[in-house]
Amino acid sequence: MPTNPTFTSYRVGVAAEAIAAAQFARLSYDVSVQYGANQPEYNLMIAKRAHMLKVSVKGSQDASWGLTQSYLTRGKADYAAAADKWYARHLARSALCSDQFKGVEHDATPRIYIAMPREVVAQLKKSAGGRGDGVLHEHKKLTNRAKGA
Repeated sequence: MPTNPTFTSYRVGVAAEAIAAAQFARLSYDVSVQYGANQPEYNLMIAKRAHMLKVSVKGSQDASWGLTQSYLTRGKADYAAAADKWYARHLARSALCSDQFKGVEHDATPRIYIAMPREVVAQLKKSAGGRGDGVLHEHKKLTNRAKGA
């Protein structure tokens, strides 16, 4: 399926958040959506009975989610330290909801992944053969020329 040039990163984000809210509602969660200035840690709050969770929603149309690049020190690719800095911004009652639009028809629901921040950090750190990565990939096969292959 060709890329839609009008499906900009802004629209990907809006769609991802709306679809995540709808899916949580379909699963019988109470959903509170932020309007106005976004909180840095979350976009939605979901609740069921006495349990509440903050959810950070990230959309993608290229099978990856850039999460920790802004935490890398210039000239030094310490992906584990960047992942730890990213993790420190997330409270215990938060989750990451990653929506993937790549290869999804317009009348279909994107693939949705939900993970706790500690699970995301563990995946980032073990990526590229343990070297780490700042980008969470849906599927990534390293070529034999890649350092972490």
